[in-house]
Amino acid sequence: MEETTQIAAQVTELAYALDTFYFLVMGAFVMWMAAGFTMLESGLVRAKNTAEILTKNVGLYSIACIMYMLCGYTIMYPADAANAFFQLGNGWLTAADNSAEEVLASGGDTYYSGLSDFFFQVVFVATAMSIVSGAVAERMKLWSFFLFAVILTGFIYPVQGFWKWGGGWLDQAGFLDFAGSGVVHLCGAAAALAGVLLLGARKGKYGPGGQVNAIPGANLPLAALGTLILWLGWFGFNGGSELKVSDVGEANAVALVFVNTNMAAAGGLVFALLLSRFWFGKADLTMALNGALAGLVAITAEPLTPAPLTATMIGAVGGLLVVASIVTLDKLRIDDPVGAISVHGVVGIWGLLAVCFTNEEASLVAQLIGLVSIFAWVFITSFIVWFIIKSIVGIRVSEEEEYEGVDLSECGLEAYPEFTQAE
Repeated sequence: MEETTQIAAQVTELAYALDTFYFLVMGAFVMWMAAGFTMLESGLVRAKNTAEILTKNVGLYSIACIMYMLCGYTIMYPADAANAFFQLGNGWLTAADNSAEEVLASGGDTYYSGLSDFFFQVVFVATAMSIVSGAVAERMKLWSFFLFAVILTGFIYPVQGFWKWGGGWLDQAGFLDFAGSGVVHLCGAAAALAGVLLLGARKGKYGPGGQVNAIPGANLPLAALGTLILWLGWFGFNGGSELKVSDVGEANAVALVFVNTNMAAAGGLVFALLLSRFWFGKADLTMALNGALAGLVAITAEPLTPAPLTATMIGAVGGLLVVASIVTLDKLRIDDPVGAISVHGVVGIWGLLAVCFTNEEASLVAQLIGLVSIFAWVFITSFIVWFIIKSIVGIRVSEEEEYEGVDLSECGLEAYPEFTQAE
């Protein structure tokens, strides 16, 4: 009997170690998405703005980590929530973690390290902030952007994250969002839209009579690399959200999530490419790249219940939507240099609604309540924060600085100095 108990304890500890390791590796995959966003955005902006967009991305990631440690995590996952809408939490994150005795005593309920959970969650909040970076590129003040990053990652994101993933009122209402089509992607897009509306379009982007002038990015190879990095990182984003892998059922679930994630991206890319060929007469690489990302966003809300063919079609619809959305936003004179609002916002909404087609537990009413609530909370609070920053320190660089490029005015250096004539 004692030997059986010892074997059971060893199995439990081994499963704990395996699930913790899996969680950490998946978190590292999601962290690698920061490189993907950085490369994608630096490829889709002009050369004169490259160093600044690189600075934004490495800076926002670091800010997100610190703010989520200081207050975001305990807002989103409070030990004892006072109510289902908002909770300040029980203090700063500490280094305390589960002991072997606590793991064994939990009867299997504690199956990964608490700090591995923090690491996995903090890279998610950084992803949400990365969405904002590309949408406001080429004309926003660097330090105004960083100030907004402090508020979004420390307060705005965690509140709506608590509503769903922290066991708050959206979770209780039956709202489903497996890995964050709403909590992460729609959140980032809503914050970006609020900033873009107050910021205005880049100079020369729109002309009289509804004219839309293309402003090509400086480095499409980097943009393609960034997309592929994001595609890889998304396996951690969705796969890690299964939370464990240490038994047959969970291992099979993770495998299905990986396959569906991959197929949705492929479907999104192919159908975006086909639509761009039909609509514009050319195979537009930027639309294809955004199509892949749209497929990934679309499947993120529910990558576990669809069959692979269904996941492919969910991604395909996302690919079609993103092309139509990018064109429509341009007609509305909403300038988004990388298509982030379309990819993460419009397609994020589609992903949340698509859950109803594959998950029998999904409720259309609950999904609508969830997406409207997340968008309203993030958009309104972000608009207020952006407006306050604009009123106090400003959010847009001067016309001269925009013309010369924000690399020099904001960073004092250029990403491609060999292209500059020496004095």
